[in-house]
Amino acid sequence: MAEIVVVGGGLSGLVAAKRLGRTGHTVTLYEQGETVGGRVRSVTEDGYTFDRGFQVLFTAYPAVKEELDLDALALKRFRPGATLVSSGERSILADPLRDPKALTATLFNQNVSLRDKLLVLKLRRTLARKPLADILATDDQTIEDYLRAFGFSSRFISNFATPFYGGITLDRSLSTSAFVFEYTFKMLLSGSTAVPAAGMGEIPAQLATQARDVGVTINTESPVSAITTGDNPAVQTRGETVAADAVVVATDPASAEKLLPEFNYEGSYRGCVTQYFSLPDTQQLRTDGRLLLNMESGYPNQIAPLSAVAPSYAPDRMHLLSATFLGDPAETDQELAESVREALESWYPEHNFAELTLLRTDRIPFAQVTQRPGFRDARPATDSPQGGVYLAGDYTEWSSIQGAMESGRRAARHIETAFP
Repeated sequence: MAEIVVVGGGLSGLVAAKRLGRTGHTVTLYEQGETVGGRVRSVTEDGYTFDRGFQVLFTAYPAVKEELDLDALALKRFRPGATLVSSGERSILADPLRDPKALTATLFNQNVSLRDKLLVLKLRRTLARKPLADILATDDQTIEDYLRAFGFSSRFISNFATPFYGGITLDRSLSTSAFVFEYTFKMLLSGSTAVPAAGMGEIPAQLATQARDVGVTINTESPVSAITTGDNPAVQTRGETVAADAVVVATDPASAEKLLPEFNYEGSYRGCVTQYFSLPDTQQLRTDGRLLLNMESGYPNQIAPLSAVAPSYAPDRMHLLSATFLGDPAETDQELAESVREALESWYPEHNFAELTLLRTDRIPFAQVTQRPGFRDARPATDSPQGGVYLAGDYTEWSSIQGAMESGRRAARHIETAFP
C-alpha cells in the first residue's frame, strides 16, 4: 500500500482521502484552516447558523447519494418551485407533479404563460428520460440559447430562468453552458433541495468522520507551503518535509498554482455576496419554504427563507433570511442591506420591515469557476501535473457539490490504478 498526502480539506480532498483510506492506503490530509470544509462551511453565532454564502444540497446528485449518509444529516427541504416577486406582486411557480398543493397557484400564475407552463412539463419529460451520460457529452450551447431553442418565451426566461438559474450559476445573463442547466434540472426532478439541520458544514464534518474511521489522519491548521514533484513526491508543512508516494492537491486553482509552479489555470471565476438578516417571527412572509426570485433586478437576485425551511437556523421567535447579490458589487454592506429592505418593502407592501436587522455579510469573490460553453474541454486533467501529483477540485469537473465530490473520486481512482 502507498503513502498518500492530500492537500486541502474541502469536499474533494475529503472524498479522495476517505476512498483511498478505505482501500488500505496510508493517508494524511493537511488543511490550512481551523476546520475542514473549504467553501462549504457553517458558523453558529447567537443562536443563528450562517453558511458561507447561500448553499444547498441537491440530494439526487450521484456522488452525494454514494458518499453521504443523508439520514444522519437531518435534512430540511425547500418546497419545490419558487415565489416570483416584483414590486407589489408575488406569484408561485411550482412543479405540480411534485407539489400538488401548488397546482392552482401555478395554473393562475400570470407571470408565466400557459404555453410556457406546458413547455416546462415537456422539458420535464425530456430530461427525465435523458441519460446523464448524454447530458455529460454535450457542452456547446448557453442556457439562454437552449431555452429559446426549446421554445420558451422571453417572458419566461426573464421572470423565472434568469433569477433561478442566475442563483445556481451566479450568472443572470444565462451565458453558462446548457450542460449545467440540464444536469441540475434533472436532479431537481428526482430529488430534493435541502440543507442539514445544523448547517451545510455538517457535510464536510460527516466526510471527515468517515475518513477518520478508515484510518485517515486529518491535520487542521497545517498549511502546506510547497510541493516537490518527481520520483520522490513530498510536501512542506510547518518546516517539515513529508515524503509520499502520491500527492492529491485538493485546493482552489489559485492555491494550486502557488504550490505547483508548472501548473497554470486559465479559467476565470464568478463571485457573489450573501447577507443574512433577522426578522421577528411576528412578520409572517408566508414563503412556504420557497425561494423568493427577483424578476426585476439582481438587487438582490434571490432571498431564501432559511429558518422557514430549517427552524434550527434561528433562535426562537426569530426568522433568518439570506439575500444574495451576484458578482462583486461595489456598494458597502449597509448599502446592499438597504437594497434588501427596499426590495422586501416593495414585494410585501402590507409589512413593515423596520426590525429587519443585518447580521452578517459574506463576500465571496471566487465562488464558482466560469462555465461557458466549451469550458469542459479546457479543464485541467486530474493527472496533468507530473511526478506523482494529482489534482482534485470542482474546477476539474464543474462547479457544484457533485463536481467537487466526483473530482475527489476521480483522483482516488487514478492513485488506486497507480498503486493497486
